[in-house]
Amino acid sequence: MEVLAGQKHKHLEFTLVAVSELSSSSVPPSSTPVIARFSVDSGVAELRFRQDSGFIDGFNVNLGTAQLFKLGPLKSLCISGSSDSNKEKSYARGVTILFRNEEESRDFHSAFEQWQNEDVTQGTHLPNGAISDVKSKFDNKIEPSSAKMYFHYYGQLLHQQNMLQDYVRTGTYYAAVIENRADFTGRVVVDVGAGSGILSLFAAQAGAKHVYAIEASEMAEYARKLIAGNPSLGQRITVIKGKVEEVELPEKADILISEPMGTLLVNERMLESYIIARDRFLVPKGKMFPSVGRIHMAPFSDEYLFVEIANKALFWQQQNYYGVDLTALHGSAFQGYFSQPVVDAFDPRLLVSPPMSHVIDFNEAKEEDLYEIDIPLKFVASVGTRVHGLACWFDVLFNGSTVQRWLTTAPGAPTTHWYQIRCVLSQPIYVMAGQEITGRLHMVAHNAQSYTIYLTLSAKMWGPGAEQGGIIQSSSCKLDLKEPYYRMSQPQPYTTAQDQQPHQLLQPQDIAIHTDDLEEPKLLQQPLENSGAQLQ
Repeated sequence: MEVLAGQKHKHLEFTLVAVSELSSSSVPPSSTPVIARFSVDSGVAELRFRQDSGFIDGFNVNLGTAQLFKLGPLKSLCISGSSDSNKEKSYARGVTILFRNEEESRDFHSAFEQWQNEDVTQGTHLPNGAISDVKSKFDNKIEPSSAKMYFHYYGQLLHQQNMLQDYVRTGTYYAAVIENRADFTGRVVVDVGAGSGILSLFAAQAGAKHVYAIEASEMAEYARKLIAGNPSLGQRITVIKGKVEEVELPEKADILISEPMGTLLVNERMLESYIIARDRFLVPKGKMFPSVGRIHMAPFSDEYLFVEIANKALFWQQQNYYGVDLTALHGSAFQGYFSQPVVDAFDPRLLVSPPMSHVIDFNEAKEEDLYEIDIPLKFVASVGTRVHGLACWFDVLFNGSTVQRWLTTAPGAPTTHWYQIRCVLSQPIYVMAGQEITGRLHMVAHNAQSYTIYLTLSAKMWGPGAEQGGIIQSSSCKLDLKEPYYRMSQPQPYTTAQDQQPHQLLQPQDIAIHTDDLEEPKLLQQPLENSGAQLQ
């Protein structure tokens, strides 16, 4: 058996005794061995047979339509439709295969099944780090220009440094790993999207038997250098350059570790790769660090932010800009500025009600669950004010056997490089204390590795007779999570104004936890002493 693998070419060959059409009465041995070759042609996995210097005509097998049956210890039958695209009509045919020994027969059957499922194969015959020629799930759903920019960005050390210097992020990961040595000692670990390799080094420090660090960007080369510079740990770490959707590993993992979170948890769509890695590499009941993510949401009131965004469009109200009237574009510019989610750190006193949460269990979620996320919203206003939009943040759980640790990006907690995000309505709504606010947050994934956000907030009738009433105000907006407004200021002290009322400080224990999506609600018991989320 021979394996050749790489980013541009890959095939697998077996030496056989003979092959023949099923219609033949027997399989006559030949003095010249027959070579069976698994390969990919134009994205289609094929099995072809070669003897002497050329391929045997008419023996091409399209693995997408083929079946393989064992007729005996050394004899098998392959049934396939025609793979000749020039034929107008496809028909069934059979090829009888004679092997040299039982071990090669078993290997051939295993390879046949592997190549039939090329895009999701878990094969053991490919060398560590081999990359499939078949277009992967990632390539099928992500625009090439977006992927190019994404991997270019994360291939630069300055951006890795920005993340490493987020000490809330890095310190929480370190604590989650080291405090749960029992989960890592003697275990095989896969680091999904390894970046600089820092998490792989943490896993090795915790006693991992071996760590496979998978990184698709050029950062893989820097990771190799960093790991080589720590030889006592690096001897147990293998860096593999490639996408998790495409690479092959020589063994299954006991633990996956990754930092797949983007803005609003799901931006950049790396969570999908994390779930694909789970399905491809993780042993049953293996651990994931992190294992649960929550998106928290609450309406907010921020007159200063609203005026700041609205004023950006004032440029387009000029009626004599070098003799040109710009006002025809003012409305479009106004809506354009409000289509940008605002990324910054804000004072939690701007929240109008206690938050609600949407839970994603990484152990159970399917990749397709992240293509479209629909969250019904329901809040009760704590104060009377103007609601300018919806504020969002996230946290993730490292559900270790020894210590459960949370990484939070909540307002009022130590600021991270994710900050928080706010979706601002171009038409605010007015609410009274005790009034119900309803709505919908609908996020649809797109091929630029992000989401289109559709937000609606409505205020229900308030006061006597409200139970018979309906919606009295409603406001909607459409935003592109790919194109945020990076305001990223530290929380400012907001002065009390007539329309900017102080709100009661929200403590972490006020956060409503919805456990319906989890079989084990105990996972969501957030340890305040570990999370650092106490708001001052």
